[in-house]
Amino acid sequence: MARKTCRPAATVEQVLTPLCTQCNLCGQPMRIAYRTRRTITTLQGPCRLTLRVRRCRNPQCPHYQCVYRPEEEGRWALPHGEFGLDVIALVGSLRYVSHRSMPEIHQELRDRGVSIAERTVTHLLQRYEELVALHLADQCRLRERLQEQGQIVLAIDGLQPNVGHEVLWVLRDCLSGEVLLARSLLSACEAELTNLLREVQQSVDVPIRGVISDGQHSIRNAVQTALPDVPHQLCHFHYLREAAKPVYEADRHAKKELKKHLRGVRPIERAVQSRADAEAEAIRGYCLAVRSALTDDGKPPLEAPGLKLRARISAVAASLTRVSEKRGLAA
Repeated sequence: MARKTCRPAATVEQVLTPLCTQCNLCGQPMRIAYRTRRTITTLQGPCRLTLRVRRCRNPQCPHYQCVYRPEEEGRWALPHGEFGLDVIALVGSLRYVSHRSMPEIHQELRDRGVSIAERTVTHLLQRYEELVALHLADQCRLRERLQEQGQIVLAIDGLQPNVGHEVLWVLRDCLSGEVLLARSLLSACEAELTNLLREVQQSVDVPIRGVISDGQHSIRNAVQTALPDVPHQLCHFHYLREAAKPVYEADRHAKKELKKHLRGVRPIERAVQSRADAEAEAIRGYCLAVRSALTDDGKPPLEAPGLKLRARISAVAASLTRVSEKRGLAA
């Protein structure tokens, strides 16, 4: 679809010049051959870039007449891109960190003053995924970082979004946080996991000092086969989750009993539905707080949902008590 509105006028202008003034092959000076312009939309607003482009003038050089653009251009945006890297980074952060939907991301960008179509948000998310994949595939950068720390502690886990689908197995270094290998497998048998572990062991130049995983038997056997001399420890979170199961069951039962005493919110909301005074607004706010507390679950084992519900309801009750006391004093 063609653009229906004009692009906003640029609020900032930048002139970029190549830092390199000599050809890398022949060493002859490179003069500025021409200037070109491009407009980049950033989070701070549209920016007009004036690019000074150099060319090698030596006819005997293999790079004769090859263009040399300013190095700083890559800091602003991708080649032929209309939006800056800061916009792409924000789109990726809102999607994968805040778990926003495409319409929500589009609205967030519009609220920040970025003129963008909703379909373009999808395109920018694809560019973000390509940049992340390129970053993870940079083996030279990965080897340099692993060489600095001298060892790795390997974590292995599988993610299966839907039952019957492929499982995405991710092998990550716990010390640096870098993903060393990610691959989808149809099954999680010992032989396939052993091949993954051996592939990682051969790709890194530093020793593996330890392995962390859950208690799945195929993973245990694969680690024992591929890395027999490496200590293998079960994940602390899985330990804690198993240990907290009895407490979680008791907390869930307590939450169920607590909910029985919080019935009747909807009739109260209906009673003040036609009112627009301050008291009705306060009542609707309290009802919304109770409804939100009932539907907001905790994240066991670190956040018990029953205790969380009790704390929020206690806060609502304390607020109502303070209001009633103030009304009694005012009377």
